[in-house]
Amino acid sequence: MTFEDLNLTKPLLNALADLGYTTPTTIQQKVFSVTMSGQDVCGIAQTGTGKTFAYLLPSLRQLQFSKERLPQLLIIVPTRELVVQVMEETKKLSAYMTVETVGVYGGGNIKIQMAEVKNGADIIVATPGRLVDLIMNGSLKVKAVKKLIIDEVDEMLNLGFRAQLTNILDLIPQRRQNLLFSATITQHVELLMKTYFNNPVRVEAAPAGTPLENIEQRAYLVPNFYTKVNLLDLLLEENEDMTKVLVFTATKKLADQLFAQMEVAYLNKVGVIHSNKEQNNRFNTVRQFQEGNFRIIIATDIIARGLDVAEVSHVINFDIPETPENYIHRIGRTGRADKRGIAISFITEAEKEFRDNIEELMNYQIPELPLPENLKISEVLTEDEQPKIFMKSIEPKRPKPEDVGPAFHEKKAKNQKVNVRRNHAEEKMRKYGRPIKRSGKK
Repeated sequence: MTFEDLNLTKPLLNALADLGYTTPTTIQQKVFSVTMSGQDVCGIAQTGTGKTFAYLLPSLRQLQFSKERLPQLLIIVPTRELVVQVMEETKKLSAYMTVETVGVYGGGNIKIQMAEVKNGADIIVATPGRLVDLIMNGSLKVKAVKKLIIDEVDEMLNLGFRAQLTNILDLIPQRRQNLLFSATITQHVELLMKTYFNNPVRVEAAPAGTPLENIEQRAYLVPNFYTKVNLLDLLLEENEDMTKVLVFTATKKLADQLFAQMEVAYLNKVGVIHSNKEQNNRFNTVRQFQEGNFRIIIATDIIARGLDVAEVSHVINFDIPETPENYIHRIGRTGRADKRGIAISFITEAEKEFRDNIEELMNYQIPELPLPENLKISEVLTEDEQPKIFMKSIEPKRPKPEDVGPAFHEKKAKNQKVNVRRNHAEEKMRKYGRPIKRSGKK
């Protein structure tokens, strides 16, 4: 099947031809007919399978011209990077259409975004928090929304956007079509669909956890952080085909530590991106990577969902993720558009359990390679890797209440006082040998 076989308009076919696309992916082919029928959709597909075009093609096909210029299509995504990328894809597909697309996200100037949505838009692409802000302050009118798309919904719920999502679902018109896309279907996603969706049709491109066929996976057993740094440096030095390398770390702290180690050797060729970085810094780093100025980007898992860079040659799992599904999202950044990709994982002893869980999910054993002979094994440990010494805390044993005496002690004899009635006449007699009497005043 080609795009010509789908019920697409000439403007959409022309845009696809300009982009060089002729054949729809599995998810695009399956979702198109269901969406066109007006039914709610739950699309399950891995990263890199063409989910964005899967919901954009039928949505743009059904978009109707309106003089009011109020948004008819609402697309919600978890990160600002994904907002920008969905906007770019929308503009590419609507190149021969009169469609206005506006993207809004937290961290951007809200006054500028308020002005943009007030000027009118057919399509809004937004992160949940900023979307709620604009609806509640009256800048964005949602009464004309006919279709709601929630992309990467499992990650959105993981990031704590449940309250914002439910607010949005309550604020927009009840008569609408819902399209939900996710790599995994969790209990929380099931509950969301049961509450707000109308018997969605499940469209599954591949079982969650199936490894992508065009990605070669490898693994090295590495003892510690600094040996991982040495191995990464050695692989980059010996393999010229590692042109665009995406390195994933478990935490923002580790991302910054790795960047500090790599910055000097790869001056102006390496960037780091995570949620603590400013918006302009994040966008600039991604742009430098896309344009080929940066050879390496160091990132955290939150970016794995919102980073769509063409021709990533290698994905390096500097740390193995605890959540097996995140491994699939990470390696899905390479091997896109039918191109070959390579995913390499550095695994410590403590991370073997995570690898076992990933292999169980994929039903596939990641091939393990021996460490290169010229690799320098470091014996230096980071603060987090150093063994922790736990001192046993011994609390004093409290005596039983029945063994405890009164809460006072007897006073010394000299401090004891006895109330005695004094006989001053006798005291005078003993002292002076005669009674002493006061004489009356004259």
